[in-house]
Amino acid sequence: MAEYKAPLTDMNFLLYQVFNADKMWQQSSQLKEQVDKETAIAILQECAKIAEQEIDPIARQGDEIGVSFTLNEDGVGGQVKTAPGYKEAFNTFAKGGWCALGGDINYGGMGMPKIVSAFMEEMLCSTDISFALYPILTAGAALSLAKHGSEALKQRYLTKLYSGQWSASMCLTEAHAGSDLGIIQTKALPQADGSYHISGSKIFITGGEHDLTENIIHLVLAKLPDAPDGPKGISLFLVPKFNVDDNECLAERNKVSCGSIEEKMGIHASSTCVMNFDGAQGFLIGELNKGLACMFTMMNFERIGVGIQGLSAGERSYQNALEYAKDRRQGKSLTKSSKKSAQPDSIMVHGDVRRMLLSMKAFNEGSRALSCYIAMQLDYATFASGDMQKKGEQLSSLMTPLAKAFFTDLGFESAVAGQQVLGGHGYIREWGQEKLVRDARIAQIYEGTNGIQAMDLLMRKVIGSKGDLINVFTKEVSDYIESQQGNQAMTEFVDPLASALADLQDISTLLLTKSADDLNEIGAAANDYLHVFGYTAMAFIWAKMAQVSLQHLAQLENANDEQSEYGADFYQSKLHTARYYFARLLPRRLSLLATIKSGCHTLFAIDDDLF
Repeated sequence: MAEYKAPLTDMNFLLYQVFNADKMWQQSSQLKEQVDKETAIAILQECAKIAEQEIDPIARQGDEIGVSFTLNEDGVGGQVKTAPGYKEAFNTFAKGGWCALGGDINYGGMGMPKIVSAFMEEMLCSTDISFALYPILTAGAALSLAKHGSEALKQRYLTKLYSGQWSASMCLTEAHAGSDLGIIQTKALPQADGSYHISGSKIFITGGEHDLTENIIHLVLAKLPDAPDGPKGISLFLVPKFNVDDNECLAERNKVSCGSIEEKMGIHASSTCVMNFDGAQGFLIGELNKGLACMFTMMNFERIGVGIQGLSAGERSYQNALEYAKDRRQGKSLTKSSKKSAQPDSIMVHGDVRRMLLSMKAFNEGSRALSCYIAMQLDYATFASGDMQKKGEQLSSLMTPLAKAFFTDLGFESAVAGQQVLGGHGYIREWGQEKLVRDARIAQIYEGTNGIQAMDLLMRKVIGSKGDLINVFTKEVSDYIESQQGNQAMTEFVDPLASALADLQDISTLLLTKSADDLNEIGAAANDYLHVFGYTAMAFIWAKMAQVSLQHLAQLENANDEQSEYGADFYQSKLHTARYYFARLLPRRLSLLATIKSGCHTLFAIDDDLF
């Protein structure tokens, strides 16, 4: 496997030339005290070193050895040991302050914007998704606690989570209740001291038990005996592995244990646990029966993070495949081969290899840019005010399911494409490519399957808002298209973008109309609609990148390169990749549109017994 190289140049290009994030930071009364361009550059450079030098070297061994489970002597639960090198790497990561990167500054966090922490997540996941899951889950739990927890809980737990001394998990899924959380059976019994006794079993719990930290804080969904039925009866509780005394020191072991760990297809070095709560002491987060809303603070954070996992797998796959393709010599070019030469060409000369490499490149750079755009909307929602804050909330709500599902679908496609470039070497363990395929596959499933994300986008966000949320996005793209009228150099990008936008608007209107008569039309169309939206949104961002690249190339030609930091080759590469995206990837939406318009009849006409 190629050694990972963090794409810092591309990240800085997006931050400071495409999105001008540093200007946004200076306009925020909160952010201008915490981050500027120089600080963010230094943070990402240091994160790249951690990813490349500390985490990447242990990933292969982590996959092969995985985590181990040993039953306790009393037979109640067991201990999980992480793979060699993970505890040391986690300690290095924590001592560097990385667990606090996006944390609340009032409790020891660094308060960095999401647009910066998203890039940190990409680098971690590109080196090893298994390792990254431990701090990312902790950051998500801390976010939920910081927003919804009482002052006493925040004082007691947040500082230790930000320091990396403690970690966290989120406990939602039960054996009978996956996507339908309204039917969970875990119970919470109120106690005289204001705490609750939590009893029940949760499955598929990432980081539920491990040896990386001295305490693990579980955020657990449960119901009181008299709670309303369904999702409206769910409450959220903080349940520590070890109780914490009034001096904030560890006390007795709580009645929570790991029953077993899952044997999985991928992410072997991530502990995925069955967690049993047997009257464990827990503390309410937020209000009773409002737990799902509290948990969604964490889940939405994690869904964007899972989308970034897809991008990360695609990026690592591309780096592996590109290095291999340049070195591997097989066959001759169809147009430039010399019959007299006995030496074969590198496989870079073959059209199908170039197709796979360019598709990976276009998807990775497009996903990184689009995730950057979505992260910036989250920052507007958090740190801006007035109309900008409202717009940030609307766009981040609309695009969270897109980020999770679209990026992970494309990431898995890129992982498989990289495996195909390597041929037989991509199928064996030695080259590491098959690990990426196995690791990437889960991202399409957990944190809400991609089919559920598609329904969230179309049913809840588009139809639920009667088109208002999608109109916020389409207006921004329409305004951008209008701003480029008269710019002849942008015609090749703006014209197909305008066509794609018109189709997105038309199909959104059609589905809004159909939803009034037959909701099965929505279920049948949701997955295809999400991808139509995704390809169109990515076209918008690729047009922006092309515009910036054209501007900087013009500056270089005029010998005015003060703002052209990356050289002509970087910008030329962007333009070539943009042209490939518009010519060969954006047209995928046309078949998706045809499928949506065909309706739901053929899906539901066949009786269940005839399958």
